[in-house]
Amino acid sequence: MYKTTDLCDQHPDAGVLPVELRDFGGLSQFSGPAVTVKCFEDNSRIKELSQTSGHGRILVVDGGGSRRCALLGDVIALDLVKNGWGGAVIFGCVRDAAVLATLSLGIKALHSHPLKSTKRDEGQVDVTIAVGDALIHSGDKVYADEDGVVVLPNHAD
Repeated sequence: MYKTTDLCDQHPDAGVLPVELRDFGGLSQFSGPAVTVKCFEDNSRIKELSQTSGHGRILVVDGGGSRRCALLGDVIALDLVKNGWGGAVIFGCVRDAAVLATLSLGIKALHSHPLKSTKRDEGQVDVTIAVGDALIHSGDKVYADEDGVVVLPNHAD
């Protein structure tokens, strides 16, 4: 079992995501390799990825911090659970918060918002993203618990 506080002590150069991220899923502690998505108010790539096998990976989304719509809701979250994803970290909003809280999935996001995002078939997968001061690459290791989210480079074991 890990604690993000201990990881920060052991790895002073670890990426720490903004403290504004709140728990929305049924699991407050989750970890796994990152799959990065960069999108703004369009969850097309998130929806596509949710329908693929997750193998315990963590979807890490740079949604630009938008609070004007939700990038993830109950339908996508249920797909993530069904397909074996370990969790999602959304630098943006989610919706269907009551349902998300019942799922065996870790979800961290800025806020909830009732409006769904658009689908313009935009967004990028497996690109380097910046969330707060942390740079995240696909394959980096994501650790989340009640204290926050820490990202270690893939080679930092």
